[in-house]
Amino acid sequence: MQTIENLIIFVNKILWGWPLIGFILLTGFYFSVKLGVLGFSKIKLAMKYISEKDGGDGDVSVFASLCTALSATVGTGNIVGIAVAITCGGPGIIFWLWISSIVSFAIKYSEGVLAIKYRIYGKDGSMCGGPMYYIAIGLHSKPYSKFLANTFAICGILVALIGIGTLAQSNSIAVALESFGASIIIAAIFILTSVAAVVLGGLQRIAAVSEKIVPIMTLFYIGTSIIVLAMNFMSIPDVFVAIFNGAFSPEAILGSGCGITVSKIVSIGVSRGIFSHESGLGSAAIASATAQTNSPVKQGLVSMAGAILSVLVCTMTGLVLILTCHDTGLFTDSCQLEGAHLTSQSFYSGLNFAACGKYIVDLGIILFAFTTIIGWSYYGEKCTQFVFGDKYIIPYKLLFLFFVALGPFYKINIVFTLADIATGLMAIPNLIGLFGLRKIVISETKAFWSNLKLKD
Repeated sequence: MQTIENLIIFVNKILWGWPLIGFILLTGFYFSVKLGVLGFSKIKLAMKYISEKDGGDGDVSVFASLCTALSATVGTGNIVGIAVAITCGGPGIIFWLWISSIVSFAIKYSEGVLAIKYRIYGKDGSMCGGPMYYIAIGLHSKPYSKFLANTFAICGILVALIGIGTLAQSNSIAVALESFGASIIIAAIFILTSVAAVVLGGLQRIAAVSEKIVPIMTLFYIGTSIIVLAMNFMSIPDVFVAIFNGAFSPEAILGSGCGITVSKIVSIGVSRGIFSHESGLGSAAIASATAQTNSPVKQGLVSMAGAILSVLVCTMTGLVLILTCHDTGLFTDSCQLEGAHLTSQSFYSGLNFAACGKYIVDLGIILFAFTTIIGWSYYGEKCTQFVFGDKYIIPYKLLFLFFVALGPFYKINIVFTLADIATGLMAIPNLIGLFGLRKIVISETKAFWSNLKLKD
């Protein structure tokens, strides 16, 4: 077993080395320069389009499609994953998460544009879209387009089954349910039945559940984090000092014998950023393709807004963790605490007026992880449909539910390492597709801004 763990860690280290990190950052930087810094200049417009109804084609409303995408994006990577990352690399990983996210917003926008531009109707009349479609259709003249499209879809299935979609999320739910007295067996049964009730109902049920849960859970978690920061506001400057010092001089924060280099911190921060907001993976584009809109640019802006919200949740988690570690010495004991336990203890310490802090974060983890599971079930389903056809959708769903039930029995660090490997393999074909279709994204954007100016 130890040999397998070592092999998994080695593969992850090679995959998430500088070639892939550089590819992601350079792609994001290119689109940011060509399109402008959309994450700052167009955020107000993006928020406007979230609730706008333009009567376009699609299966669900723009807001419902965004909630479906967020259900798969805002999960334990934003809460438990940040705790694991800070435990491994210290406060500095938050800075590099920010840096990678700034350039990644343009990637998220581009994915949303292409999702609408190249979506098609499936045999059952539903919308089908995402990287496998914009690679296959948009790059159809290229000899490698079919290979890249199938590679993305197969990787998407793997991410759904053994990565973000099942093991990591159900494991985190099981850990959180321990606070409410549930054993692992009871937790596994509860998770399985709850997920099955939604997943077997298809996109409409997934979107309906996501539309109700996602806004409430996100506001609840961010609001609780703000309360923790407000109650400990005197320590906030020290938190930012720790973040910036840790980003460039980890020894100053973690000690001269920590053995952690700046290169490792950058790698952890960037990979955690990709895991949290999924820019570069292309997964959210599968949900974006279902939106009732005929404007690729509008949907691109909405997709970007979802990434910004995901980074905000990550930031709140990171600030609370670092603040409580600074005030209570949790860093000293961080090797004894893992994942959800560390995050729960941080909120418990931050909300020192009551023991409810622990239960608040545990409830947040349960909701975040549950919605991520149902969102990724849909992504994996559409990838399965693309590669194998409609007749394999039911077998895929049954296999998906099997891995959901398996998740609570796995060690959390290995689960997240497997997730990182799967996401890395998924990102490569998507980034190649994005770069190959860069002129389409730029021309669609310029045309939209020109028409918008004419209307004004």
